[in-house]
Amino acid sequence: MQKLEALGWGPSFRKQLEIFCHNGPNSVDLSPARVMIEYQDRYQLIGADGSFWAQLSGNLRRKATDDRLCRPAVGDWVAVRPGRKDDTATIAHLFERRSRFVRQAAGRRGEAQVVAANIDAVFVVTSLNRDFNVRRIERYLTTVGESGARPVIVLNKVDLCSDPGPFLDALAAVAPDVPVLLVSALERHGLAELRVHIKRGETVALVGSSGVGKSTLINWLVGRAIQAVGDVREDDGRGRHTTTHRELIVMPDGGILIDTPGMRELQLWSGGDGVKDTFAELEELATRCRFRDCSHQGEPGCAIVAAVESGQLDRGRLASYFKLKREHAFAERRQDEGAKRAERRRWKHIIKANRVRKRITGR
Repeated sequence: MQKLEALGWGPSFRKQLEIFCHNGPNSVDLSPARVMIEYQDRYQLIGADGSFWAQLSGNLRRKATDDRLCRPAVGDWVAVRPGRKDDTATIAHLFERRSRFVRQAAGRRGEAQVVAANIDAVFVVTSLNRDFNVRRIERYLTTVGESGARPVIVLNKVDLCSDPGPFLDALAAVAPDVPVLLVSALERHGLAELRVHIKRGETVALVGSSGVGKSTLINWLVGRAIQAVGDVREDDGRGRHTTTHRELIVMPDGGILIDTPGMRELQLWSGGDGVKDTFAELEELATRCRFRDCSHQGEPGCAIVAAVESGQLDRGRLASYFKLKREHAFAERRQDEGAKRAERRRWKHIIKANRVRKRITGR
């Protein structure tokens, strides 16, 4: 089991496997594996004997249709039944996740998309050029706060910036307790600082906009070119988008990385506690307001309005706080609607199954 432990396997997953094998039918042949790549309905997994391909069982496929959170994602641990001879293996069970980076999937139905599962840390990668946006970083930190992982801000392409001081000052104002690393994959600066946050058996996901250099950083950390990278555009100093799918990568000397495609948008899926953690100073200020139900929109005795007027609180920071709070409330409403749709689908399956049973048995 030493190799599995190097992949992130631990006591909580071992206990889940024992319980499932004890209660599940025909479970003696099940073995644990971790999702490396998801290709629609096919998965590349890695286990004690190396990597192989698998597909979902019928039961898991039905669950994933009703709830996308039940669909295995990159980083998930699953229980696998081997195929016969050269047949594809079957994923029979999805283990409960320790953590998950979730965003709202694109579209109008308000469904969740698990970007990475069972992660210990998230590198929020941005570059020290026109891509740097403190409001976007607040959004990422909010989602990381909900995930259960620890955030690390990685400022890449420091070679393009003559003075990183203003960027560091901006981050100190919004994320004073989050580690900030200055790196340059091109000049090979900051590798030791990155490795400090990637421990053996732990998983780190890299997230950020397209072209900030996530794939280049992964090639640098692994020590060889395993991810395609693009040239930097002259007009805006950004790299060309190259990563098209999420992928789990095992480092030769310990640690696991998850590369993700650049995100054009990051809509909150939950965000309640994440907003509170990211804007902790605003939450603390709100406790000083005269009224408990203060909306911070001009009521008398509002501590937040007073902080803005005195210059203690940046207006942009407050606007970002309000925006993410509204988005969180909207996401919750959409989740409720999605849960109702899933419940209706579940009852349709039950009614259909009962009709089939009656036709077969006559009762």
